[in-house]
Amino acid sequence: MIILGVILLVVGLLTGLSIVWTIGIVLIVAGAVLAILGGTGRRVGGRAHWF
Repeated sequence: MIILGVILLVVGLLTGLSIVWTIGIVLIVAGAVLAILGGTGRRVGGRAHWF
């Protein structure tokens, strides 16, 4: 999710589409939160692992 967010962020910056840039930022933040929660051993959405 973080990688997809970075890709969308770069595409949004290069093309000037602010909606793609915004979606990229949201995906980066959501991916970071899920990674931090998963790294602490906490279950996210009822799942212990996200593969």
